[in-house]
Amino acid sequence: MKVIKRNGTREDISPSKIQQRLRNLKQRDGVEDLTISTDEIAVKVIGGLYEGVTTTELDDLAAETSAAMTIENPQYDSLAARIGVSSLHKVTGNSFSDKMIYLSKVSNVDSEFAEYVKLHKDFLDQAIDYNRDYLFDYFGLKTLKKSYLIRDHENNIVERPQDMWMRVAAFIHQGNLEKTKESYDALSLKQFTHATPTLFNAGTIRPQMSSCFLLDIQDDSIDGIYKSIGDAAKISQSAGGIGLSIHKIRSTGSSIKGTGGTSNGIVPMLRVFDTTMRYVDQGGGKRKGSAAIYLEPWHSDIFEFLDLKKNHGKEEMRARDLFYAMWIPDLFMQRVEEDGQWTLFDPKTAREGGVDLQDVHSGKFCEAYERLEKLRKGTRTIKARDLWNKILESQKETGTPYMLYKDAANSKSNQKNLGTIKSSNLCTEIIEYTDEREQAVCNLASISLPSFIDGESYNLEGLYNISRMVTRNLDNVIDLNYYPTKETKTSNSKHRPIGIGVQGLADVFARLKMPFTSDEAKLLNRIIFETIYKGAIDESIELARQRGCYSSYEGSPASCGVLQFDMWGVDVKTLHYDWSETLKNLRKVGLRNSLLLAPMPTASTSQILGNTEAFEPITSNLYSRRTLSGDFIVVNKHLVRDLTELGMWNRQMSNTIIKEKGSIQRINIIPNDIKERYKTAYEMSMKDIIDMSADRGAFICQSQSLNLFMEDANFSKLTSMHFYGWRKGLKTGQYYLRTKAATDAIQFTVNNDDCLMCSG
Repeated sequence: MKVIKRNGTREDISPSKIQQRLRNLKQRDGVEDLTISTDEIAVKVIGGLYEGVTTTELDDLAAETSAAMTIENPQYDSLAARIGVSSLHKVTGNSFSDKMIYLSKVSNVDSEFAEYVKLHKDFLDQAIDYNRDYLFDYFGLKTLKKSYLIRDHENNIVERPQDMWMRVAAFIHQGNLEKTKESYDALSLKQFTHATPTLFNAGTIRPQMSSCFLLDIQDDSIDGIYKSIGDAAKISQSAGGIGLSIHKIRSTGSSIKGTGGTSNGIVPMLRVFDTTMRYVDQGGGKRKGSAAIYLEPWHSDIFEFLDLKKNHGKEEMRARDLFYAMWIPDLFMQRVEEDGQWTLFDPKTAREGGVDLQDVHSGKFCEAYERLEKLRKGTRTIKARDLWNKILESQKETGTPYMLYKDAANSKSNQKNLGTIKSSNLCTEIIEYTDEREQAVCNLASISLPSFIDGESYNLEGLYNISRMVTRNLDNVIDLNYYPTKETKTSNSKHRPIGIGVQGLADVFARLKMPFTSDEAKLLNRIIFETIYKGAIDESIELARQRGCYSSYEGSPASCGVLQFDMWGVDVKTLHYDWSETLKNLRKVGLRNSLLLAPMPTASTSQILGNTEAFEPITSNLYSRRTLSGDFIVVNKHLVRDLTELGMWNRQMSNTIIKEKGSIQRINIIPNDIKERYKTAYEMSMKDIIDMSADRGAFICQSQSLNLFMEDANFSKLTSMHFYGWRKGLKTGQYYLRTKAATDAIQFTVNNDDCLMCSG
């Protein structure tokens, strides 16, 4: 039999070459030597041989076979990645500069950037280290190949992962080769990553590198509504996610002066937005277009709003591809708590009453709302708990609406001097001011927290330094960014907000052998975020010294020496660091960036770096991951390590965890300390999760994408959970509500004889 090589030539198939290639990949410079056997993989690959098979197909088969064996030993995942990297290297070039020049001719790399790279080719080509591609795990590599690495006009991948890192670093730091090298090294060593739009678009002809955009409906008119729809389409086309506030849109039945007719309300309008987001996807098919719609609970169409995502009902009353969020004033929570009445208003009528309720918050909102009630401007009055139960009903069925608290978001914002903030973004972590002249923007990056584990301790100095680097990088992005609308450029240039997040917090706790909600983990959680905040503040002060403050700085809390932990009422004596020097410099110099921290979801980028997502606990110790070649079981590598050290990891154990749906709590032979360490999110108290969110919230000047998890959810448990988060002062009370039944259906996929005994 003949095999077709990558250059098109044919040669006799050699099983010994297949075996030797796999053995060679077990040892690579700069990465851990693997101790696993490759014989079983070689046997399966040899068994799949046929006349005319290509060497690429053999590599793919070997990689998928190895990935499928990861459940036995996580090293098989590493081997699968090495096979994939080696295969990619065989069909891509060794010169970063040559690839950028080539891609400027046959793809979307910017020609001026390519010329810059050509001018500094010796430095950039020498700085890149392609061996670092072997640091990726298999699914991280698969994610990069599928969506991130730039292809040519014939759809061939041209970039290697290291080329992507260098493209980002070189573009962000054009003219500063030293900073380019520093950023490239940190990216390639997986210490942090920029967000997906930055990885997609840095160095391209349209470098739209921002993740998040916040829009307010321009005006309650045909022109205003369709202007907002058009802006949303432009932003989605450029790979941005959207948060849209619609509080000002008149409700169903409201009079229309120009025609003498009545309004159809928000539902038909949102169906148009829904269709637009489906049509204009992000980055030309790279990601689905997405928008979150924000509404305050006093709006007369609130009940219809809460039904929009449901799976049943009249189709003309549904817009299921949008996401929905409540922007809740404290007054509503108080009325629910006291079982009081709640008045709904048509925004048009309320506006005629002398105030636009969306434009005030906290005490001023209460005064305005209660005055409108006394003037009998409402459309109807209901029991507050009836609306509350409707919210919870929707959450149980759809996981939404998101829950954000308007007064906390405004009162604890460094942008409070600009006016009332009316919404968050698609993922609930961005809290920025928006009006008809300004559309808020945020550029994101996430720090890989496991990269700073040093033996049995945590390297806070390294974390501080990387926070400073990320702050400088994101500040550069603001000036280099492509802005899809003039309003986005206006906003970002004036206020210069950035969003630093994290990934892999659960990995940190697991590697340091801390249960996720233990006292020691809670303390480290708090110190980690104080460290990141301090690094970001210190660097933003230094950038202000070098480049000037952001233009709307005067009048902000920071200009008065007030930082986020002050707004949360934290006693400075309880802080880990002495902030006196930072505050002295702040008063003297000011800040370059109005906002700094915004821990976001990191679904794609944490998969690329091989970390758990964001700051979340694990949801399962064993789960299925789907690839083009089928479904593979993935197991918690930290749990495997700990059980292997005890001599307890084997096929029987993995089968038992499968039967237990990823939980280890009922497996008798596992020691209690390991059970405690590897509880899933559904096995934790949400009180602890909310406490940890509040603890780090004192150092998060925007907000955080806080998912909450509940087994066997009911209205009583949900109410208790939400009110606890509200009282703790969270800005985002809940991103998604993740629920599951208390008991699962009987499983037939695993033979009980192959399972360890489980306690009742």
